[in-house]
Amino acid sequence: MAEVSVAITQMASRQDWKKNCDAAEELARKAVKAGAQLVLLQELFDNDYFCIEQHAEFLNLAHELDRHPTVLRFAALAKEFGVVLPISVFERAGNVHFNTTVIVDADGTQLGFYRKSHIPDGRGYQEKFYFSPGDTGFKVWDTAVGRIGLGICWDQWFPEAARAMALMGAELLLYPTAIGSEPPNPDYDSSTHWQNVMRGHAAANIMPLLASNRIGKETAPDGRSDVFYGRSFIADHQGEKLQEMDRSEEGFRVQKFDLSAIGELRRSWGVFRDRRPEMYGTLMTLDGKGRSAAV
Repeated sequence: MAEVSVAITQMASRQDWKKNCDAAEELARKAVKAGAQLVLLQELFDNDYFCIEQHAEFLNLAHELDRHPTVLRFAALAKEFGVVLPISVFERAGNVHFNTTVIVDADGTQLGFYRKSHIPDGRGYQEKFYFSPGDTGFKVWDTAVGRIGLGICWDQWFPEAARAMALMGAELLLYPTAIGSEPPNPDYDSSTHWQNVMRGHAAANIMPLLASNRIGKETAPDGRSDVFYGRSFIADHQGEKLQEMDRSEEGFRVQKFDLSAIGELRRSWGVFRDRRPEMYGTLMTLDGKGRSAAV
């Protein structure tokens, strides 16, 4: 497909599965009425952000994918609306848990899933207690709107992830997100840094990028809080912001792209032609000293 219309959404999530799903469904419905053929919902939209602190009872929020109520509900909606719909959920797989997004095509077909690779661990974002590192690797999917690649929140800070998806043929990069205040440094606002890193992914890989974040103050049982700063946005293939939401609004934005024209530019620009993968061995190390990952 050449010209496609895509949408980001932004909302506050609460400790109420039905209310959250109803709100997300309403945003998706409105975006589709406005012409969207793909709608990106935020990370873990169906519940509050339970990762602020470590509370084992929240592990009971996870479900196996084949019986996950959120997946079942929104896969049916994708078919009803005729829209590509990535669905971010808390997955239980045996005795482990993952932060997972299921990719549903416009006919309701579940094309597969991606498990979040990079798991943060810090005050206000203690995800390592809840999620195992993803084992799917980075992936792309051929959908009704084109070939999409998707990372989840913390993945968006790593250019290697975006480049891997670009090398696999992605035409659009998607990032469902839950990010906001930095509890160790309450005066620090990372939102512009957050946007600029992803805008760099769009520009470096010459492809549009969508990021959907949440808003509002959410409080853990022990009283600690995160304030999510929104600012969901759509960037074009040069990294320019074409759409942006503010820090408090619930809603959506729609943007049209000509993926065929962008694809021709990407192929002609030489960025991928002139890569030198044999010189990038340092990227396979943690300390930058050139030792292989197997050592």
